[in-house]
Amino acid sequence: MDTFDPRAAATTARPSLYGKSAVVTGSTSGIGLGIAKALAAAGANVMLNGLGAADAVEATRSELASAFKVKVGYDGADMTKPDAIRNLVERAERELGAVDILVNNAGIQHVAPVESFPEAKWDAILAINLSAAFHAIKAVLPGMKARGFGRIVNIASAHGLIASPFKAAYVSAKHGIVGLTKVVALETAESGITVNAICPGYVWTPLVEQQIEDQAKSHNLPRERVVREVLLAKQPNKRFTTVEEIGALTVFLATNAAASITGAALPVEGGWTAQ
Repeated sequence: MDTFDPRAAATTARPSLYGKSAVVTGSTSGIGLGIAKALAAAGANVMLNGLGAADAVEATRSELASAFKVKVGYDGADMTKPDAIRNLVERAERELGAVDILVNNAGIQHVAPVESFPEAKWDAILAINLSAAFHAIKAVLPGMKARGFGRIVNIASAHGLIASPFKAAYVSAKHGIVGLTKVVALETAESGITVNAICPGYVWTPLVEQQIEDQAKSHNLPRERVVREVLLAKQPNKRFTTVEEIGALTVFLATNAAASITGAALPVEGGWTAQ
């Protein structure tokens, strides 16, 4: 009688997203790159997008393709331009065969009181952090509906659920992302498509590390005090979320196991919004 060997099965099982293809905006660094790596590790082909020197971007693209044996492309679409966003989706469909998974991650930030908030910064933040997601979703939905499958993951923020002073544009855009998530989830609820928002608190990235160094110098404080008393003052667990945690949740939401999760805004912020 043959016996089942789980070790042998594990070596032959296909990754959970084998054969799927994803577009991840803002994915040449930070959270977006962490998500792209997680999707590729799960077997998905990936179209990268974002800023960076051409040689550095190509190195990242090549490394992901080689490490995970998937197709990896790159498109430098400007997320403020609807035509460029539509072209990004069309390119992914041509090169990868489809867009089964869309991760809207691209974003920028500016901090200032409302009365002195630069209008150009307001417009740019709303365009990149909110309108870009609308244009990308609009572009991928026809293909997802035709195939009867789609996963849209919008990277919002704890600031999509609560507010902080001096972040008028960012908080407005992230609240908008949560609202957009709910609307599209309702419109696609019977189409085999799920739409969810991930709401991180502070995530450790090289940019955040630079903020820590800058704050330590400007306030003459040790690094540990800057982390606990400045950046993570409102985050009860007093630790940064990691890009790997965000990537893992994104992968889960893209699998069949998450087929009944849609329209959700999922906090990943160490208890910040529980207060």
